[in-house]
Amino acid sequence: MSALKKQLHVYLFEMNCVSHIIHGLWVHPTNHRHRFNELSYWTELAQLLEHGTFDGVFLADVIGTYDGFRESADAALREGVQIPSNDPLLVIPAMAAVTRNLGFGATFSTTYEPPFAFARRASTLDHLTNGRFAWNIVTSYLPNAARNFGLEGEVPHDDRYVIADEYLDVLYKLWEGSWDDDAVIQDRERRVYTDPTKVRYINHVGPQFKVAGPHLCQPSRQRTPVLYQATGSHAGKEFAARHAEAVFTGGMNAQAVRANIADMRARAMRHGRKATDIKFISGAGIITGKTDADVAKKYEEYRRLISVEGRLAHSMSRIDYTKYPRAERLADIIARKDPGYDQIGPRFKPEQTIGEVLDQLGGINYGRYFVAGTPNVVADAIEKWLDEDDLDGINLVQYHSYDTARDFIEYVVPELRRRGRFREAYNQGETLRERFFGAGHSRLPDYHYGARYRDPAKLKEPFRPLSVPAPETVGELSMHEQRERGTSSASPQIPPRTNPPAIPTAPSARAGGASQTAVTAA
Repeated sequence: MSALKKQLHVYLFEMNCVSHIIHGLWVHPTNHRHRFNELSYWTELAQLLEHGTFDGVFLADVIGTYDGFRESADAALREGVQIPSNDPLLVIPAMAAVTRNLGFGATFSTTYEPPFAFARRASTLDHLTNGRFAWNIVTSYLPNAARNFGLEGEVPHDDRYVIADEYLDVLYKLWEGSWDDDAVIQDRERRVYTDPTKVRYINHVGPQFKVAGPHLCQPSRQRTPVLYQATGSHAGKEFAARHAEAVFTGGMNAQAVRANIADMRARAMRHGRKATDIKFISGAGIITGKTDADVAKKYEEYRRLISVEGRLAHSMSRIDYTKYPRAERLADIIARKDPGYDQIGPRFKPEQTIGEVLDQLGGINYGRYFVAGTPNVVADAIEKWLDEDDLDGINLVQYHSYDTARDFIEYVVPELRRRGRFREAYNQGETLRERFFGAGHSRLPDYHYGARYRDPAKLKEPFRPLSVPAPETVGELSMHEQRERGTSSASPQIPPRTNPPAIPTAPSARAGGASQTAVTAA
């Protein structure tokens, strides 16, 4: 008997704002992006996605603005680049109320707000969605975000993961350890709602946080929401190996993606987990239609509206390519060491002209995970992503709201179903974690780090910080990490961090359950 084909997991990539990823298209006359402030936008979207049996909607978020391009936020404001932007958590109950199966993933940062309050919000959402909530763990990268919470600048990259690791430890204690499964008895005759002997304080005391507990919410179906993470950095991968259940990943080609996935699976196994305990998802751009002519028309409509300035604002580019002659070469900028020259990464080549760079920025291609074609063409590409790249799913990038989702549902879903690559229907009543890992798996597996706190005795043990092994070569570091450490891919080895900086502690960031003790990177 032949093995079952891997089925695709699909989320719609969303954000509670005008312009999320593909900038400029909000001006399309039939686009609904301007309606993001309306509750009806979100309820209509949720019903559409449930009709298409999507796994869920994934909500990105930032807590600062993009003010690096031209040293101001002007371009971001003009183009609507993730500003104005509303809270992603608050639209979830409305979408949950008009659906029964659609999942909801939302982004929340571990760097600036204390864990106790977020634990309560997440449990509330898991209750209101009946176990359909996932949390995308981020550590926040915008300098403006740091200034919004009382810091002069960003917390160093690796140190943000030190904070995040303890943040998760506090959350696990609240979600998994503070209440027994049978603590709520609802005994009307004896007038006892909760058995107080089955609820406990967590009394967490760590380098960054001091939280007494108990958790304010009774256990939800999943207790811990499904844990998502987007990372490509060395420290981030090690963090994911301990904590994450789904990782957003990518790469220039199938070989790079497979290597990245294999690396994270190996790391997870070193943490006592199974290689299959992490699902891998990539952002994907898909333009489809009934005929080639339909696809070509949409492609050209969308391409014509792409905003180069919006993309430069989003990338926080310190080079304003629009100010150079089109014939100028990147090699000349690098040779002169013009401001921002060191930010030119692998996306562009030194031999390219400014004109070629601007044309590339104004293009619509989403790299390896982009396809424009009829349903057969799109399904062929998706099968390659699943089988050759070892992906488990995609975050469907939107060019048009709601047409991107409608087209995928109308044209691609039937073809994927015909090939055995997409569900025919939901398994009614399943949790979001069960959708990933199968029936009976609503909770974290017993061997996951967070599950240790189901044993009340573990709550009394000291916090065990994540140990991140030193990378052996620069190639293991992301470009962001390389810039922070003052290294480059031309260097075969990286210098050790002999005196890592202390993590800044701002009253607004650490208040409400945190000690004022600074910690340094492990």
